[in-house]
Amino acid sequence: MYVMGQSTATCVCVYRFAGWTPDCNMILRMHTWFSATATSALILPDRPVDAASGMAWQNREKMPLHWTSLRSARWKSAFIAVFLVLLAVVTWFTPPGAVEAHNVLHHLNFLPLMMAGMLFGWRGAAWALLFAAFVQAPTIVRHSGRWPLDAQDQIVELSIFGVAGLIAGFLSDRERVQRMRVEATKVELEHVYTELRQKIDQMKKTERLSAAGQLAASLAHEIRNPLASISGAAGILKRGHASLANQDECLGILDKESQRLNKLLTNFLDFARPRLPRYQRIQAAALIDSVATLARHAAVLHEVELFLDLSPGLTEMECDAEQLKQVLLNLIINAVQATEGRGAVLVRGYRVQNRLHIDICDEGCGIPSDQEEKIFDPFFTTKESGTGLGLAIAANIIEQHGGLLTSARNPDKGMTFRIDLPLERPLKPGETSVVQ
Repeated sequence: MYVMGQSTATCVCVYRFAGWTPDCNMILRMHTWFSATATSALILPDRPVDAASGMAWQNREKMPLHWTSLRSARWKSAFIAVFLVLLAVVTWFTPPGAVEAHNVLHHLNFLPLMMAGMLFGWRGAAWALLFAAFVQAPTIVRHSGRWPLDAQDQIVELSIFGVAGLIAGFLSDRERVQRMRVEATKVELEHVYTELRQKIDQMKKTERLSAAGQLAASLAHEIRNPLASISGAAGILKRGHASLANQDECLGILDKESQRLNKLLTNFLDFARPRLPRYQRIQAAALIDSVATLARHAAVLHEVELFLDLSPGLTEMECDAEQLKQVLLNLIINAVQATEGRGAVLVRGYRVQNRLHIDICDEGCGIPSDQEEKIFDPFFTTKESGTGLGLAIAANIIEQHGGLLTSARNPDKGMTFRIDLPLERPLKPGETSVVQ
């Protein structure tokens, strides 16, 4: 407001210096023009445009015209033209002595000129100004002889409002170009996002096929050894020259390798088609204690001490108790078997915010650093009699519970496997919890 007042005062001084003393109506019109210009600048904010966008000031960038938008533009231009014609007609028939009425009619020219600038840019404002001058020309010519002051006022006001419309048109063009660029960028980003999703889906499909191929190759390799033993034992029995001791040994080989194949295929099916968790609320401390009790017998046979450290903050959790027991028992047995000679295995359970952490620490030889990334891969094992599916199945079960199974080397010796589980069942998209 301060700037508009100063600008109005400056124009008054310029008019007085030129020998023309403006009246109160002229001062009011000056203030109206500055207000209109400032209002247009606020309505259409000046956004930063780079050098390449200078063409926007020449209105060379055209928006794509559709039939609906074209028809709407015609209605808007027709409305502006009718508005200007009505103002000219009413001004013509208004008595010259009605000064206040003429002042109101002159000020109303501001509306169609500003509308033309804001809707159609500076070119639209220029055409509207020319059309307004054309339809107002008869009135201006008629009043220039008998009422020259009114004719001058009308010319000055048309000029001022026309300049305001041109400024609003420039700003409208810049804002329209910026909006077009934002819309074009949005369409381009949507296209890139769609392509990226398609590429990701293709990569996932390729990864699944590659994993299936590796899994089949590993399974074939694991089956080959038991089949070779069975084939050899069956050949000895088939020839019929084996002694009773050799026959018993061959039968033992057949039984042992058959059980090994059955275990291998059972574990493979558990890994390939895991059962979905059946959630129920259990006491976390009681579950860990029951699994440790089951594993103490194996620890005693290997002369390994099993220690249990449970935090008093353990509460109820929601999980599949049977699956979690299977994972815990597998990890504890692995830790006991990895501990050479007399040693200790520590099972520690504690709560971190709304998650349960279970650490299984052993004092074994650990895993070589170059093989740490493979320990959860199917059929990877460092044991002579292992199938290599135990840790893979365990990781899969924990992942289905919304958790994570990780491993890390201890500072002195051995490994630590950590189970990180949420205390509440993870919700699927769009699903609400039982408590809610």
